[in-house]
Amino acid sequence: MSEPVRLQKLIAARGLASRRAAEDWIKQGRVTVDGLTATLGDAADPSVRRVEIDGVPLPDAPERVYIALYKPRGAETTRSSPEGRRTVMDILPPDLRRVVPAGRLDLSAEGLLILTDDGDAVYALTHPKHEVDKTYIVWVQDGGAPIAEALAVLRKPMTLDGQRMRGAKCFELSPGVLSLTIHEGKNRQVRRMCEHAGLHVTRLKRSAEGPVSLGDLKPGQWRHLSPEEQAWLRGLSKP
Repeated sequence: MSEPVRLQKLIAARGLASRRAAEDWIKQGRVTVDGLTATLGDAADPSVRRVEIDGVPLPDAPERVYIALYKPRGAETTRSSPEGRRTVMDILPPDLRRVVPAGRLDLSAEGLLILTDDGDAVYALTHPKHEVDKTYIVWVQDGGAPIAEALAVLRKPMTLDGQRMRGAKCFELSPGVLSLTIHEGKNRQVRRMCEHAGLHVTRLKRSAEGPVSLGDLKPGQWRHLSPEEQAWLRGLSKP
């Protein structure tokens, strides 16, 4: 016997849906525990309770896949592209394409993208409350402000389009090349922050998320996360 687990977390851990989608299933009355309709907030120990979705028992916990991919520029961070563009899924071999991206990178951006079939881990990595550091290498041109002044602006909190953003950890790696670390991960956040600071971004590469880094990966290459990296990712979702 193990500790009871919130149903939405349990469903996500079995790879059936994201935690948010599982919450919707519970609200819709599709989830039962020992034949009784569950409500949001319910927990169950699957070793002693029968949890079903639409009358079908939960599957056994699968062996999870955790991947670090160097997303090249021009590849979409999606499972399929209505425009017919190349996607990150096209890079992976067919037997690994059950994974989903944990977060996004713009079409013109490149760098680290974590993919997994562990819905609970996706939720943990992308939810703002965990404040996972995301580090970027940013190539910039002076758009009206010297680099030193721009760095001072980037280090302070700012509000863009009604969104409050914390200051970034940033410094200049070489002339026109910055290292910038944030953890909100809002849409086009790095580009918007740089524009606010008077800089024009010409190239953007994510180099790390938490302890997971690109390492020696080249564009289009991927690797499985190490046991230590997997343990960190799973640990994000612990209460």
